[in-house]
Amino acid sequence: MNNDPVDVLIIGAGASGAAMAWSLADTRMHIVCLEQGDWMNPQEYPSSGMDWESRAFTDMSISPNRRKRETDYPINDAASPIAVANFNGVGGGTVLYAGHFPRFHPSDFRVKSLDGVGDDWPVDYGMLEPFYAENDRMMGVSGLSGDPAYPPKQSTMPPLPMGRSGEAFGKAFNKLGWHWWPSDVAIATRDYDGRAACINLGACGSGCAQGAKASTDVTYWPHAVRAGVELRTRCRVREITVNDEGMASGVIYYDEDDNEVFQPAEVVVMACNGVGTPRLLLNSTSTAFPDGLANSSGLVGKNLMFHPYANIQGICEDEMDGYRGPPLSLWSKEFYETDESRGYVRGFTLELHRGSRPVASALGGMLSGRIPWGEGHHDAYRRMFNHVIGMSAICEDLPEEHNRVTLDPELTDRHGIPSPKIDYTLSENSRKMLDFAVERGTELLETAGAYDIMVESPIAAGGWHLLGTARMGKDPATSVVNEWGRSHDVKNLFIIDGSIFVTSAGVNPTQTIQALALYVADQMKKRLANLFD
Repeated sequence: MNNDPVDVLIIGAGASGAAMAWSLADTRMHIVCLEQGDWMNPQEYPSSGMDWESRAFTDMSISPNRRKRETDYPINDAASPIAVANFNGVGGGTVLYAGHFPRFHPSDFRVKSLDGVGDDWPVDYGMLEPFYAENDRMMGVSGLSGDPAYPPKQSTMPPLPMGRSGEAFGKAFNKLGWHWWPSDVAIATRDYDGRAACINLGACGSGCAQGAKASTDVTYWPHAVRAGVELRTRCRVREITVNDEGMASGVIYYDEDDNEVFQPAEVVVMACNGVGTPRLLLNSTSTAFPDGLANSSGLVGKNLMFHPYANIQGICEDEMDGYRGPPLSLWSKEFYETDESRGYVRGFTLELHRGSRPVASALGGMLSGRIPWGEGHHDAYRRMFNHVIGMSAICEDLPEEHNRVTLDPELTDRHGIPSPKIDYTLSENSRKMLDFAVERGTELLETAGAYDIMVESPIAAGGWHLLGTARMGKDPATSVVNEWGRSHDVKNLFIIDGSIFVTSAGVNPTQTIQALALYVADQMKKRLANLFD
């Protein structure tokens, strides 16, 4: 392997790293991406075998602490009611996400001005709109134009089918007079860019063997690699090094044979998610940066935002879709914007679910006492399986400095690198929002004809979205990177993952993470002549 200096070194091959690599490829610079996981083999995804549900609790779990693959690192999240979910491999979290793909709303960038909480972003919807559109095209997004919750936008492909559950929900929404719309989903409803259309396996969260779901290993990366980007797998970065001028000089990483390697670089880009990025910055100490790299503000690792989720389900007399088809095809923004009469600020999205998988239905029924052992077991199972519909309420999480990522003093990964430690508490505002969401979700389900309402709030394993721990802003005293992703402290260090979020909004973040990565890449290309000024 040639370890001569490279022009741009990207750490992480997930949602943001892939988008950045593809966008910068047209500069013809020497771009290398280091990913500590592997390329994924779709033939080995759980949906290719009969044990697809059980593997969601073992080697393909969303939790690295349960998954324990060689490429994972453990996370101490004992001091949090919400456990961290991530994935290490080419594609990152997009390998296991459900593909739900909303944009931020214009108001999400102005929460301080509108509602007096958090901070306003240094960018707005209008600045990111062309990058949202570009990302829609690259990822292949299905949806329906005309949603009144957003400014006008075009859909790349037709929406997912509503199914029986969607019809039941649509009638209930109409009866209540609430907003609902087919959701934007990064799943192909027709053959697209070399990927086959969805065939409704219903196993989206365990890796899509069909290739219909837009994980970046099948969207951005093939284009980036063909354009000359070098992607190295099984490379675990330990720290970012700096030179005497305080500039990043490269990284030290362990290769697949556990050799320690130094890779010099002119520009370093971090794309390791909202837990992995602060972990690496805090572990990169030096005389110039004793408290961690790019941390003069003291905010690296602070303001962690998760998105607290409430799950509300009910049983229907009529048979519904069950697990057949992608799980999320509709959404409601009825309670998205602030209404002070509700007792909290900001809001949430209702994400409507089709139903539960076979084993999940059995386990959930038995653990809750709805399905007994012995006599009546099969009849009770039949009443639940393919008869459950529900929703998640994804609640906006406000930034609070005491919610943070630090380095654990004892726990390490297999190479001795300190693991991240999570300290997180649920705010009063989030609790009130969750309670309100459960009330509205229950009302919706009952209107749809469901009974025996089941609630989990917050979802304990719901830490899918890792945001805010290296926030963006114009003031170096109150942010880690500037308005176009460059570190205030280190002029050749950029951060492009969810850690740069200023606020979390009430939507899934992947679409905005990628739009920001494309925006930062565009800013870099426009400033190549004076990038470090």
